[in-house]
Amino acid sequence: MDINRLQKQLGSRTDKVRELPPVENWNPPFCGDIDIVIDRSGQWHYNQSPISRASLVNLFSSVLKKEGNDYFLVTPVEKVGIRVQDVPFIIAGWQWEDKKLVLNTLQDDRVVVGNNHPVELRFSASDNSAIPYVNVRRNLWARLHQNVYYQLLSEATETKTRTGTLRFTLQSGDYTVLLGEVSS
Repeated sequence: MDINRLQKQLGSRTDKVRELPPVENWNPPFCGDIDIVIDRSGQWHYNQSPISRASLVNLFSSVLKKEGNDYFLVTPVEKVGIRVQDVPFIIAGWQWEDKKLVLNTLQDDRVVVGNNHPVELRFSASDNSAIPYVNVRRNLWARLHQNVYYQLLSEATETKTRTGTLRFTLQSGDYTVLLGEVSS
């Protein structure tokens, strides 16, 4: 399986409307791995070279599927394995809409934070801190870009628990977003 053949199978959907194919309903045979890697910064690489065409990355991200701990690009007739160093998406922007937090990925996914798209803190051993991640779709997660994280922290409410822990939270509708905690 090569990248050109995969692109032809998927078509050339480059429209700005993000209609996602029903990959959760597709169970084609596994055809092997393809040398595509999504690095920690959200950059896609093919054969160790960055994929510079945003429309191609958007197309591939629309057919991304996670099974267990493995990631695949799927079409109705083929499934190929790819590697993801952390998570496949990075949150690169945000805004408030009707008192709800809306997050945007590098691939133009829009996520309204809430019960369907929860935020969770995950511990990072590399810098000994907790980093917020959000569920984008189909058990595919995104990490908040550092700039977005700092911008949201500046919007957060700071509260102190009975045990003295400082909590930084936002409200997205009825959903409370925990951005971080600091023990005293």
